[in-house]
Amino acid sequence: MKLFKWKRKKNAAYQFNSEKLFLAASQSNKHIYSLLNSRREGLYTAEAVDRLKDCGKNEIISEKNNKWFILLIKAFINPFIGILMFLAVISIILDVVMAAPDEREWKTVVIITTMVTLSGLIRFYQEWKSNRASEALKKMVNNKVSVFRKGIDAFIDIHITKLVPGDVVFLSAGDMIPADLRITEAKDLFVSQSSLTGESDAVEKTPNLLEHSPKTGSVIELNNICFMGSNVISGSAKAIVVNTGNDTYLGTIAKNIVGKRAQTSFDRGINNVSLLLIRFMLVMVPFVFFINGFTKGDWFEAFLFAISVAVGLTPEMLPMIVTSNLAKGAVKMAKHKTIVKNLNSIQNFGAMNILCTDKTGTLTQDKIVLERYLDAEGNDSVRVLRHAYFNSYFQTGLKNLMDKAILAHCEELQFQNLGHEYTKVDEIPFDFNRRRMSVVIEDKRGKRQIITKGAIEETVSICKYAEIGGEAVPITEKLKEKLTAIGTDLNMKGMRVLGVAQKSWVEKEHSFAVEDESEMVLIGYLAFLDPPKASASEAIKALYEHGVEVKVLSGDNALITKNVCQQVGINIEKILLGNQIEEMSSEELEREVSGTNIFAKLTPLQKSRIIQILQSQDNTVGFLGDGINDAAALRQSDIGISVDTAVDIAKESADIILLEKDLMVLERGVIEGRKIFGNITKYIKMTASSNFGNMFSVLVASAFLPFLPMLPIHLLIQNLLYDISQITIPFDNVDKEYLQKPRKWDASDLKRFMIRIGPISSIFDIATYLVMWYVFKCTMPEDQSLFQSGWFIEGLLSQTLIVHMIRTRKIPFIQSRASLPVMITTFSIMAIGIIIPFTALGASIGFTPLPWSYFPWLVGILMSYCFLIQFIKNWYVRKFQRWL
Repeated sequence: MKLFKWKRKKNAAYQFNSEKLFLAASQSNKHIYSLLNSRREGLYTAEAVDRLKDCGKNEIISEKNNKWFILLIKAFINPFIGILMFLAVISIILDVVMAAPDEREWKTVVIITTMVTLSGLIRFYQEWKSNRASEALKKMVNNKVSVFRKGIDAFIDIHITKLVPGDVVFLSAGDMIPADLRITEAKDLFVSQSSLTGESDAVEKTPNLLEHSPKTGSVIELNNICFMGSNVISGSAKAIVVNTGNDTYLGTIAKNIVGKRAQTSFDRGINNVSLLLIRFMLVMVPFVFFINGFTKGDWFEAFLFAISVAVGLTPEMLPMIVTSNLAKGAVKMAKHKTIVKNLNSIQNFGAMNILCTDKTGTLTQDKIVLERYLDAEGNDSVRVLRHAYFNSYFQTGLKNLMDKAILAHCEELQFQNLGHEYTKVDEIPFDFNRRRMSVVIEDKRGKRQIITKGAIEETVSICKYAEIGGEAVPITEKLKEKLTAIGTDLNMKGMRVLGVAQKSWVEKEHSFAVEDESEMVLIGYLAFLDPPKASASEAIKALYEHGVEVKVLSGDNALITKNVCQQVGINIEKILLGNQIEEMSSEELEREVSGTNIFAKLTPLQKSRIIQILQSQDNTVGFLGDGINDAAALRQSDIGISVDTAVDIAKESADIILLEKDLMVLERGVIEGRKIFGNITKYIKMTASSNFGNMFSVLVASAFLPFLPMLPIHLLIQNLLYDISQITIPFDNVDKEYLQKPRKWDASDLKRFMIRIGPISSIFDIATYLVMWYVFKCTMPEDQSLFQSGWFIEGLLSQTLIVHMIRTRKIPFIQSRASLPVMITTFSIMAIGIIIPFTALGASIGFTPLPWSYFPWLVGILMSYCFLIQFIKNWYVRKFQRWL
């Protein structure tokens, strides 16, 4: 038999080998180890190290944005920079290539190139800085896999990237499948392959050999092969690694899925604004060109002026503003030990108006304490604890917090040697429908028994007897009420309760299944204390204050969920249970969901269904969870939030991972998201309204003046200076009142804002025309230099002042001040704009020093502009109940 070789030449292309998987699927357990040069006990550590050098890390192709040159290239790829570069090429052709040697003019090209470089480099720096912070935090998140290594003779946990072909791994519920594996042993193993196939139903995987001939059929249908990217729903298994990294099935489709992400309303909003402004420019520029051409007669000069107008109307800073805002948010969140896997999720934080959260491990502490172990009559019983110890000790599935609490408590009582006195026969793994699990053990005398531990209702449902006074007594309705009442009483005290049952002298020898969990004897209860996190109450209060409604979606029972919710300040008046939801139609559930804050005893699909209904009601829904049963809800939500201690599948499904247990980071995330949205909205509204106003100003000037209102070079310099003044907007303050409510994109508001606010600047531009025409007598072409200097200063100062007027619904400088960086850049640019006409640079580009009598007029125009804007702003807020 030919052995597989895994050694790959350096820089060799990755290629999926379906033949290898088919061959592995058709091999017996004896031959599969030989095929992969391995053994049942696993590889020696030295062998694994050598194979890691040959095969490389167990990683698939992904969006590696941490390479600086890739980020740099991407920073310059957007439609606005494309437009500017096209205009620069035209300028090179007209001003350099076609011009006479002594008339060659580079100023336009230099200014456009400066604008492009400024926008691209700032965008690159912010994203690079964000990626560095994110990558540093990601190293703190460990996705591990249990591997059997020869010589150690025990499973050890290693980082998933260090897995190699031939490694023998152990799988249990909640694990991500770390590579393409051949199952060699399995117990009720069900795997979700939805990420690969789109099928929501779990698939059972077994060690059974492939019966048909290799190389036929679909590789994804192989029943004894598990694929990287899928995850274990329930059961356990032992498997050998066949393919790793880009050689896996997932690696073959990675190139197609990298970068593919559904557009959010925010993405669509930004794209719509971009297209609106581009269309606006494409309509505007020909108008300006033809009007100036017909009225002035100089078509070449009119064309150059139209190009300059096109540059002025191109919002080339928009990609930089968006990226800088999101990157700044990610860096700020990183300081609070929060990993942002998807930059846009920060903005979704700000739009979120409902946060759904699991209870265990999220609202409560992730360290559960075993408080009581009681018999069926409610008395303390070490015997019940001993049976619970056997169940937790011998199970091979995912040991949850309660299992760890049981084992830790038993060590204190020196029970740990009990496990050596018994032999495990079989087990019936946990699943979220039965909500219990069983082990079958046998002592040295041959006594075989089933021990079951699980949710109290589900455990009682399989019991025919209860142990009362040392005897097995049939469970009557009256006794059942009494048994349930004990659990209820413990729940009301804030404790989580599990039932413990057993069945002795079982004759069956192997292949135990769920059907064998019948006619059991209830022997007692386990009560756990799972107190709320210290920050839970404060965080929920803060979220409520910021307009975020909190709903609890728990798989736990109603009483314990209600108790915890009451402690953390969540309204407990209305509770909806999973069995009630199951009986409801979609219409009935839609009516109930919005008014209910607590949902208990939910299945994973019910959690996802509730989130879907909330989203259909025009809500932006976040979900905070850490368990296997939270993965579907995390994927369904607009923003999935998990914690570092979560199971692999939960972390993989989340957009944001909290590395610390402090839930106050949720409030910080909400505030940061709203700041980001606010600052991006500021720029968009400033740009849209300014461009709309400039359209009227340029059209009026072009139609009625006997000369150009400004030379092309003047427009370009004015636009460059205005762009520089906008650089610090991502670092601006946002009014507290704005942060109190969720913020979602509203395209209709932008159009409304642009039409009502934009033309106001035109009024004062025209007022400046009239002052320069009638007061300073700039009526002839030989006077155009003075006219152009006057409008250059007024236009630049009014555009820059609009930053302060639009950034807040309050009175600027008095009730609300911009951040120091914004103040410095805007006032510096205003000062530079005033000075330019008085310098040699100004003289070289056709400016004339303005008389001092101009400046009182300028102050009057700008003050009037600010007062009118503030008046219109107050009217707008009263009428439409919003500003930004």
